[in-house]
Amino acid sequence: MAEGTDALDFLQRLVVAQAKGEAAVQDVIAEALSAAGCTFQSHSYLPADVPVTGEFAVAENADPHERTAIVGTLPGTDPACRSLLMFAHPDGEPAHDTSRWTHPPFQTTRIDGRIHGWGVADDLAGCAAAVLAIRHLAQTPGPRGDLIFASTPSKRHARGVAALLHRGVRADAALYLHPAESGRGMAEIKAVTCGHLEFRVTVCGRAPDTHEPSHTAFSHLAVNPVDKAVILHAALMALAEDRAERIRHPLIEAEVGRASNLHVAAIQAGTMGALSRLAPECALGCALSFPPGESPDTLRREVETALARAAQADPWMADHPPQIDWLSGVTGAEVSRDHPLWKVASGVVGRATGAEPVVNPMHTASDIRVPMIEAGIPCVGFGCLAGDLTHSGRHDEWVDAADYLRMVDVTAAIAADWCAGARE
Repeated sequence: MAEGTDALDFLQRLVVAQAKGEAAVQDVIAEALSAAGCTFQSHSYLPADVPVTGEFAVAENADPHERTAIVGTLPGTDPACRSLLMFAHPDGEPAHDTSRWTHPPFQTTRIDGRIHGWGVADDLAGCAAAVLAIRHLAQTPGPRGDLIFASTPSKRHARGVAALLHRGVRADAALYLHPAESGRGMAEIKAVTCGHLEFRVTVCGRAPDTHEPSHTAFSHLAVNPVDKAVILHAALMALAEDRAERIRHPLIEAEVGRASNLHVAAIQAGTMGALSRLAPECALGCALSFPPGESPDTLRREVETALARAAQADPWMADHPPQIDWLSGVTGAEVSRDHPLWKVASGVVGRATGAEPVVNPMHTASDIRVPMIEAGIPCVGFGCLAGDLTHSGRHDEWVDAADYLRMVDVTAAIAADWCAGARE
C-alpha cells in the first residue's frame, strides 16, 4: 500500500506550488525525479510547431506561448525487459477566479474523505502518482526496463506529449494518469477514446432595401440568415441520424446507444437589444464525435457534402454558399482487451478494487490517443475518483483520498508488472 502521509504530502506540495505558476509545479516534480535517481531532461517548444499527425487547431484555439515539458527516466536494470512511458499534465486552469471556493484553493484540505485543492484532479494527482511510482520502483530490486515519466502541458492544445514523441521519446507502452471524471474512479480504465471535430458554419443574409431603422415591416423583402441557418441545422441533424444508423462501435453504443454524434452548441446572429433589425449573418457552432478507425478528413468531407447539398437546394444559398471553418479536431484511438497492456492494467486494477474494471469509451479526445496516433505506442488511462473540476466550471475541485492512494498503488504495480516483462 502507498504510505498515506508521504503520498498526501507530495500532492500537497504540488497544489501549493501552483500559486507561483506552472514552472514552480514542474520544479517540484523535477526535484523529486532527480532524488529518485532519474536522469532528467527539459524540453521547451512552441505548440504550433509540433508536427502532429492526428489533430489540428486554428490559431484562435491553439496555445501561442512557449511551453516546457520535463522528462525523468529511471534507467532499467535489464535491456530485455519492457519500457513504460507514464505521462500527466501539470497545467491547470488559470487561477483567475477563486471567489466561489469554500476551501483554500492553494493548499489541500481533507474533509469527508475528499482532498480539495486547485488542480488536484486536473491533473496534479496524476503527476503525483507517477512520481511516487518511480520512487517506489527505484527502491525495488529485480529486472525491469526503463520507466519514464513525462510531465507535459496539455490544456488548450499545448501538445506536450506529442512534442516529446516527435523528439524521440519512446517506450513499449504508455499510461495516461488522470483522475476519472465519470464517477467510477479506479473501477474503470480508459482504453477507447472518440475522435472529435469542432467547426463553425456561417451563412450570410440580405437586409431589406430601406433606410428605416426598423426592418420588421420589410422583413419579407429581406433574406434572413437565421432562416437559412435553420435549413443548415436540419441538414446537420439529418447527417447525425444517418451516421447513428450506419457507424458502429459496440463499446460506445453500449454506453449511449450510438457510436457517433453531432450537435449545434451555439447560434450567433444579431443582438437581443436590436430585435427589429435583421443580422447580416448567422453562425452555427458545431461539434462531432466519432469512433476510432474513422478519419477526420473523411468526416470533414461528409459534413461539407451534407451542407453543400442543402445549400444547393436553396436559391439564395446556391448563390451565396455557407462558409465552413474547421476549428479543431483529434483522431480517436483504442487498445483492445486482447493486448498485453490491457491484460496487465486490468489485472492490477481488478486486484486493487476487487472487481473486473470496465472500459470507459466516453472520454472524447482523451490524451490516451496521442502515443497511439503519433508514435504507435499502445496507451491506456486511469485515475482516482474526482469531481467538481474547475475545467467544468465548478469549484472546490476534489479527489477521493482513499481512491487517490489506491491510484498510487495501482500505478506502481502496473509499472512493476509491465517493466518486468520481456520485450516482444
